[in-house]
Amino acid sequence: MSGPYFAGVDLGGTKIMAIVVDAQNNIIGDQRLTTEASKGAEHVIGRMVEATRTAAEEAGIALADLTAAGISAPGPIDWKIGIVTDPPNLPGWHDVPLTFLFSERSGIPSVLENDANCGAVGEHQFGAGRGYRHLIYVTISTGIGGGLIIDNELYRGASGAAGELGHIIVAEDGPECGAKHIGCLEAFASGTGIARRARELIDAGGMPRTARIAEHNPPLSAESVHLAAEAGEPEAKAIIESAARYFGMGLATMINAFNPEIIVIGGGLTQIGDDYLGPALEVARARAFEQPFQDARIVEWELGERGTALGALAVARSRYREGTI
Repeated sequence: MSGPYFAGVDLGGTKIMAIVVDAQNNIIGDQRLTTEASKGAEHVIGRMVEATRTAAEEAGIALADLTAAGISAPGPIDWKIGIVTDPPNLPGWHDVPLTFLFSERSGIPSVLENDANCGAVGEHQFGAGRGYRHLIYVTISTGIGGGLIIDNELYRGASGAAGELGHIIVAEDGPECGAKHIGCLEAFASGTGIARRARELIDAGGMPRTARIAEHNPPLSAESVHLAAEAGEPEAKAIIESAARYFGMGLATMINAFNPEIIVIGGGLTQIGDDYLGPALEVARARAFEQPFQDARIVEWELGERGTALGALAVARSRYREGTI
């Protein structure tokens, strides 16, 4: 085991994960804590430092031995100056200078990157996307996010907002997504979209099996709907299939627009498996151009929840080698 040592810190609305690696990319420290987001930014940043310190101690080193840390955070962010602007799942966070505050409290340099971008970098460097130059990472969970690797480089766009794949428009009208956009992929195909449609039908007197599952294991979620579908409830099965078809439309658009070598799909909805991904791939095959579809391997994530933290530390290491941190 040898240095330099880098840390990746994944900040989420409910959990914080910190990972430490050595110079050979061996994971030598790993710590998870609840975020306790309701207690405010200062408290959460303290939790982030605590998780990083504990991961370093597990690795047999001190916090001060870390060369740098990469921080993954939900958007919107300003990655250039390390500010979290207004994330919906971190109440009270408005223009928080996260890298400055984290570095001040930890004593180690840090950089900030969007969580979905970190997921893309993680899978590209450590996971299912190793060896591919052109990669799309899509995370399907409560919402839908994404990241783009083009010619082995993370593509951020003109202002850092590239990769918002959940906001591809798939319908002229429809429900709002979490960002208040109408007709986008996230509104129809995410876990939130699945649960919203189920709630509408339950409130109208339908889907008794889904309602019972949600009552015994609240809250109502995409998992509740899937369990009911597996138990034979036709409305639940139809909701999953509808969400999958919309996701397939989104995949076809990504394939036609970017002609990737590989699409890596991660997030909680991958647990639904072929009931969701099967119909999605059929729609993508039908809607995309034939050659770009054949060019693209479409696979599930390899790293799971660790991928985002690993991507964050990879960003930090790259910035350190460039001399920009």
